[in-house]
Amino acid sequence: DTSSKAEVPLPPLGGLGFLRWVWRQLTSMKTALILLFLLAIASIPGSILPQQGNDPLKVKEWIADSPTIGAILQSLGFFDVFAAPWFAAVYLLLFMSLIGCVIPRTRQHWRAMLAPPPAAPRNLERFGGTVTVGVPAQGDAALAEASAYLRRHRWRVVEGPAEGEPGPRWVAAEKGYLRETGNLVFHVALLFILASVAIGGLFGWKGNVIVKEGGGFANTVTQYDAWGGGRLVNAEAMTPFSFSLDSFDVDFEREGSQRGAPKFFEAKVTSREEPGAPAQQSIIEVNAPLEVDRAKVFLVGHGYAAHFIVKDSTGKVVFDDAVVFLPQDGNFTSTGVVKIPDAEPQLGLRGLFLPTVAIDEIKGGLSVFPAPDDPVMFLSAWTGDLGLDSGVPQSVYRLDSESMTQIGLASLRPGQVWEWPDGTGSMMFAGFDRWASFQIAHDPGKEAALVSATLAIIGLMLSLFVRRRRIWVKAIAPVGASPGAVQVAGITRSS
Repeated sequence: DTSSKAEVPLPPLGGLGFLRWVWRQLTSMKTALILLFLLAIASIPGSILPQQGNDPLKVKEWIADSPTIGAILQSLGFFDVFAAPWFAAVYLLLFMSLIGCVIPRTRQHWRAMLAPPPAAPRNLERFGGTVTVGVPAQGDAALAEASAYLRRHRWRVVEGPAEGEPGPRWVAAEKGYLRETGNLVFHVALLFILASVAIGGLFGWKGNVIVKEGGGFANTVTQYDAWGGGRLVNAEAMTPFSFSLDSFDVDFEREGSQRGAPKFFEAKVTSREEPGAPAQQSIIEVNAPLEVDRAKVFLVGHGYAAHFIVKDSTGKVVFDDAVVFLPQDGNFTSTGVVKIPDAEPQLGLRGLFLPTVAIDEIKGGLSVFPAPDDPVMFLSAWTGDLGLDSGVPQSVYRLDSESMTQIGLASLRPGQVWEWPDGTGSMMFAGFDRWASFQIAHDPGKEAALVSATLAIIGLMLSLFVRRRRIWVKAIAPVGASPGAVQVAGITRSS
């Protein structure tokens, strides 16, 4: 009676056995696919939410606008995703899983490549599609011809049986080892891509800066509008290069369906690799960056910088500078803010710059062409507390008018002066300059990532389009019989 038999207890797993079980689970292909999927999901918040390393000001604004959700997301690391412990854990587990998958398969594939094709089975009839072919020559002659044909077509060929062994003569051939080779190349390349991304994330850095015509830039963190560096980057050891924007040239299409699209835009700069180094004249264009030592300077955008001259109630000039206005559409309708804390009382301006103005009864003022054919500046002036003394960082492109009083509205063309009521001051719209936006980046892993991605594509194509095949040809007529007969069978292997 089997029901009366006591169940045999399983032996204890033990610490070493448990570690082996964990390693087998981690290095399975199923686990690798799950981890790859989790890594893709974990990267989504880093693409949607502002990140601390790239734009800390936007992070502060996001948290201020949504304090409850923002605090929760910040505690979970969603504003610094690629440096979060949970992202690093998924990344490292995927790396280990791929290594565990690739190494055993590489050993097996190496042994398979060195091993000869297996001998012909005793009964070829059990393979579907086996055919028996009559040949005019003797069976051995037909086998020799088959062997020569297969060798010419790059099959690995062996013949048997060995001398002294009984049985009919046969030829075994195999090809398609590149299928598994391509599969392994793909996985190894994926490992190198992960390593390259990790190197770039740890040792790379990038930042954005807006430079006005006639202005300059020095490669220090404080000069950037936004800067982000890897965990192992020493910001003080960055290449001390500098450049100045001598001029910015742009031209737009004026006819046809592409009207308003830029024909070209280029920045003419003077750069120095280090203080005291000889000056070099260069032109930066789209897809033609300036290379300085380990960094590249890319031209990524442009716009207008409006020039204002502001006087306070005493007639003293309290502001005389060009201010960056950010484009809001393809016709360069641009908005900007001027903050003048030195005026008595403090002054603030909100502006709307239209390079080629048009007045719409419904929409109001708008720009109809990106070139400055008929420029107009619409302004609102405010007086009061700018809030700069609160210690809370402010965006230079936003004016907090909560504690301020509006003193007037105006529209000005270049050279016109706006006198404010009650003798509070005046301002002149003196004209405009151009500005260019640059992204400056150092990514030590990008070359390796490009090579690895190329190898991954090649490996994937090999694994998809190369077939692993075996074929056997065996003589079935008696030796010396003429005419003879041979059996031909083959299989396609999936690995």
